[in-house]
Amino acid sequence: MKRQKHDTHWMVSVALMAAIVIVLANTPLGMIQLPIIKATTVHIPVIIGAILLGPSAGAILGAVFGICSLISNTMAPTLLSFAFSPFMSTTGIPGAFKAIWISVGCRILIGVAAGWLWILLSKLKLNHVIALPIVGFTGSMVNTVTVMGSIYFLFAQQYAEAREVAVSAVWGLIMGTVTASGIPEAITAAILVLAIGKALLGVFKKMNIETTGAQPVKSKTPQ
Repeated sequence: MKRQKHDTHWMVSVALMAAIVIVLANTPLGMIQLPIIKATTVHIPVIIGAILLGPSAGAILGAVFGICSLISNTMAPTLLSFAFSPFMSTTGIPGAFKAIWISVGCRILIGVAAGWLWILLSKLKLNHVIALPIVGFTGSMVNTVTVMGSIYFLFAQQYAEAREVAVSAVWGLIMGTVTASGIPEAITAAILVLAIGKALLGVFKKMNIETTGAQPVKSKTPQ
């Protein structure tokens, strides 16, 4: 019964966090429209979910984020939507699969990386005030680096055409985006993950819900 209770808490918590991701992804607060690309804060609940519920929950929430991104770039396309939506592909089926990797695969990595980093820092018994912003910053940078890095390696030519520059200039533009957008996003994530994560860790503790960074520990009581 104890295991079932933990599993139920875990599933309900994942569903609630997924709902938050969906709400953010469909409001201006979640995906901020910039001239070329959409800056995001949707990765923050993904990171927090990974901290509270583990890497597998983080992967699920990252997938939800990615699907929302795919839909957003399909319904309200920008110059770079070909890199995020298979339906906007300019290079056929190969481009569609590449777009799915960038929009969904890279976002799954956010939750996986944040969840396992939290487990590592927890095992090192690092103070939450230090560990939470580290995980928040790292999780956000995983999003930026994997997405922009994938665009560079998979869509350099198309990116250059969209920006009307030479292919040789793409690397500089990618690094400019990482610096100008990715680092501020990561700092914001570090602050919010610290504030929100610390509060939720306290709530989960009072409710006797496991928050070790992994899925709830299985009970050893005979079933």
